[in-house]
Amino acid sequence: MKVSKLLLGLVCLYAGMVAAAQPTSEQEVAEAVGKLTQAMWHKDIPQLQALTADNLSYGHSSGNIQDKQAFIADIETGRSGFDRLEMLNQTITLSGDTALVRNHFSADAVNSGKKVPTEIENFQVWQKQHGKWLLIGRQAFRF
Repeated sequence: MKVSKLLLGLVCLYAGMVAAAQPTSEQEVAEAVGKLTQAMWHKDIPQLQALTADNLSYGHSSGNIQDKQAFIADIETGRSGFDRLEMLNQTITLSGDTALVRNHFSADAVNSGKKVPTEIENFQVWQKQHGKWLLIGRQAFRF
């Protein structure tokens, strides 16, 4: 009887460890947002390419809307850059292969060489495509 209970306990412990080791979709999205943030901050162009969908619609708080090529080009050329970039107070809502992400975009931006303290809100839409979470839409707004 004691051996059976011990075996049952070990099986439950192992099952719990396996379940804990598997990242949830929410964790995967949070990791993707973090990677995108770091890629924007450090001008990691290959990572920006890998994390954004070909049909990206990237909206700025100014009302300017860019496609993938324009968004990445601004970072690559230094037209848009960051001395500091953080996403704060993040929430993630999942719906199938789509994730809705809201966060506070806090940055010391550098736009065309001019330092611009930036505190805005962000709404991002991520979609799981071919097993990877990709940014398909982003809209920033002032509050």
